[in-house]
Amino acid sequence: MRITSTSCICPVLVCLCFVQRCYGSIVHHGPVKVTRNQTKHIEKETEVHHRPKRGWVFNQFFVLEEHIGSDPQYVGKLHSNADKGDGSVRYIITGEGAGSIFIIDETTGDIHATESLDREQKSHYVLHAQAIDLRTNKPLEPESEFIIKVQDINDNVPKFTGGPYVVTVPEMSAVGTSVLQVTATDADDPTYGNSARVVYSILQGQPYFSVDPKTGVIRTALPNMDREAREHYSVVIQAKDMAGQVGGLSGSTTVNITLTDVNDNPPKFLQKHYQLYVPESAHVGTAVGKIKASDADVGSNADMRYAIINGDGASTFSISTETETGEGIISLKKPLNYEKKKTYTLNIEGANTNVDSRFINFGPFKDMTTLKITVGDVDEPPLFTEPAYVMEVYENADIGTVVGEVTARDPDSANSLVRYFIDHTAHDERYFHIDANSGAIKTAKFLNREEIPWHNITVSASEIDNPSLLSHVPVGIQVLDVNDNSPELSSDYDIIVCENAKPGQVIQTLRADDKDDTANGPSFIFTVDEGPTTNPNFTVRNNNDNTASIVTKRKRFSRKTQEVYYLPIIISDGGTPSLSSSSTLTIRVCACERDGSVRTCHAEAFLSAAGLSTGALIAILLCVIILLAIVVLFITLKRSKKEPLIISEEDVRENVVTYDDEGGGEEDTEAFDITALRNPAAAEEMKYRRDIRPDVKPTPKHVLPPVLDSLDVHEFIKQRLVEADLDPSVPPYDSLQTYAYEGQGSDAGSISSLDSVATQSEQDFNFLCDWGPEFKKLAELYGDIQSERTT
Repeated sequence: MRITSTSCICPVLVCLCFVQRCYGSIVHHGPVKVTRNQTKHIEKETEVHHRPKRGWVFNQFFVLEEHIGSDPQYVGKLHSNADKGDGSVRYIITGEGAGSIFIIDETTGDIHATESLDREQKSHYVLHAQAIDLRTNKPLEPESEFIIKVQDINDNVPKFTGGPYVVTVPEMSAVGTSVLQVTATDADDPTYGNSARVVYSILQGQPYFSVDPKTGVIRTALPNMDREAREHYSVVIQAKDMAGQVGGLSGSTTVNITLTDVNDNPPKFLQKHYQLYVPESAHVGTAVGKIKASDADVGSNADMRYAIINGDGASTFSISTETETGEGIISLKKPLNYEKKKTYTLNIEGANTNVDSRFINFGPFKDMTTLKITVGDVDEPPLFTEPAYVMEVYENADIGTVVGEVTARDPDSANSLVRYFIDHTAHDERYFHIDANSGAIKTAKFLNREEIPWHNITVSASEIDNPSLLSHVPVGIQVLDVNDNSPELSSDYDIIVCENAKPGQVIQTLRADDKDDTANGPSFIFTVDEGPTTNPNFTVRNNNDNTASIVTKRKRFSRKTQEVYYLPIIISDGGTPSLSSSSTLTIRVCACERDGSVRTCHAEAFLSAAGLSTGALIAILLCVIILLAIVVLFITLKRSKKEPLIISEEDVRENVVTYDDEGGGEEDTEAFDITALRNPAAAEEMKYRRDIRPDVKPTPKHVLPPVLDSLDVHEFIKQRLVEADLDPSVPPYDSLQTYAYEGQGSDAGSISSLDSVATQSEQDFNFLCDWGPEFKKLAELYGDIQSERTT
């Protein structure tokens, strides 16, 4: 920092020149070069130590910082003994700041500083000086080093390392309690004068706090400083250099001090008596009121614990502390009943949970108050005798069966009548209904345990005088099981028996399922439906673990003899009464390896016995394919060589399409037996389809009464359709039965030759002449026939 002053301090520049003081003679026997700080040994002479000859040496130069003059500041002068003053010596300087900050007069050796220097930025400069002979341009003396030091002035104010400061100290602290230590630094030279010597003082904050002038430690100055009276303090501390003398520079900082809380204030209720109104409809466990004791302290020092000390309501009400607000929450422990008790009295205590032993004499840290609770009378909804009901009913019970009964009463003194109903949702199937007066629950539908084993319903009750007041109760109804489901096989078994099977060999293990409960399901019993004869091939053996095994009764099955066997079985459950079901198992015969693995289950062509190899079989197959191709080609060529149907395009009279396979006409009695249509009773015969194997015994056909010979064919066909519909042996797929009957109502009439046996046609064929030349030949033919009939 620059110091403005009316006085000018002139630096004392010292130039110390050392002259040669050695006058002794030295004998030289040869040229000897002696350099600075070196010693040379001379042969055959006594050893002599020589100090190097210095033409000139320098001490340190000093220059004041923050020079404010317009002229360069004089630093000092360089001079050599070799300089005779005739201008033959030139002085030069090199090093830090040479030529820029420091300049030298090359003739006189005067050094000046061209800039204002700041010691806090750089305290000294190292330079080198040399004297040059202008005549020879050689140095007169070796190069020498000298230092220019910047001399300090008090140009920096003390500065605090931080700030503003924020600190805390507990309230009620003793006098002299340390709060904070502040430190200020001065950039001036601490080794030169008092420019960097700092002392501390307090400018603001008395008489509450003080500061040590040397260390900067801030301490409390008053006893019993109460946070509740004043919490925040702003203290200003000053640091002044020059040891606090007049003219010194100073800096300041602010310290914000906050008193922290201690538990020095006991809690206190604002009133000695409180009143609270609680309706009797309040639910158990809900908060019915709040109470609070005030505490001037904050945080954990104000934590409160509430308790009910005594009173007639200690068993009915409870109190807890709300952590955030510090309030006492009064909750209901038991239901209220205005008709039984109308008022309660509670003695409530509020006490601090964290008591400081240093301030125990400020106590006691608790307070007491009285709370009177008044119970309000309200119209309450009906009250059920049970919080929940569980009932049972057997499945398949008759509609209207009573399942159970719920009961509710009016808790008020009026004792109004209660009505019941079931809360149904929009998608509820409504399996139950309830008697509105008695509360009896009855079945409304047949129940099936296997579909819904449990039914959960909600019964509501309301007073007749006030239907808006409702109470609800859950009712669980368990559907009990009855044995109404027959056991069934767990899956469709694909049973295989090997051709090399042995008697008593297990070929399949059967399992069954039953939808009923375990009491009416397992254990299962498997038996063979023997019928009139005993099955000689297989039998069923029960394993006594609800499974059964299919066991062979003989050995050596053959696929050529029979590929498939059918085994009817019966499965019975363990219910009361027992139910059973029958199933038919299909057992296929397969060729197996020795280890029992299946090789094939299809019939094979045993050609190997004929001695034909695989190559011979392939050759035979190729020959057959070639023969078939030749036959197909021959037939195709033969058909392509047939004559066209129309002989000539010009002769339109011959354009009649002819066919090779003509019917026998009326004389042909071999193609169709007409008696079957004339006498349907004669064709009545029981015939069965042979394309499937029926699993059940056929029932006799429904025999229609004999019909007369004059029965209409249409009626005969209708009877056959009825028979086909009633016949159980008919397969489930569609069967098309075709009858040669065209029905009635055709404009063209029947063209069958059957009618020509009984009647003669009276049709006029003259209209064929009007159809054009294409039908001329046909008109001539039929015209001749009609002319013969008329004659």
